[in-house]
Amino acid sequence: MTTSLEWRRDDAVPVADRHLIRDRVITHGRQQTQGSDAADIAVALYEQGELIAGAVGRTEFQRLYISYLWVSDERRGQGLGGDCLRQIEALALRRGCVDALVETLLDEVAALYEHLGYACISHVHDFVPGFTRHTLLKVWQPRD
Repeated sequence: MTTSLEWRRDDAVPVADRHLIRDRVITHGRQQTQGSDAADIAVALYEQGELIAGAVGRTEFQRLYISYLWVSDERRGQGLGGDCLRQIEALALRRGCVDALVETLLDEVAALYEHLGYACISHVHDFVPGFTRHTLLKVWQPRD
């Protein structure tokens, strides 16, 4: 029996297959950790039906993982980022989370998170040339 193997690269790999690879890695990892309770989490702010700010992530193992927090360019500097953060944190607290984790490459964004109660637990200088990767944690309740 002969098989026909074919390597595909870059754009030749369909987007659906890229997502499938990602999903299977995540599924495998969760099977290894046992007891994963991962659930997507999101908040969004609209003005007259138009999205102007939002945050998305997941909750898992009593932790909020913030993947993205965004505010439209014209609405930045008005406190909406902090409002989004408080909204998603409130949802996570209702789900039983005891802390929250977020990462950023921007020093000024890391400073904003610190102002909002997060503590830098690690940073990698030149993670991307010219940028530091900041990992920040906010603890609401100590873990047992």
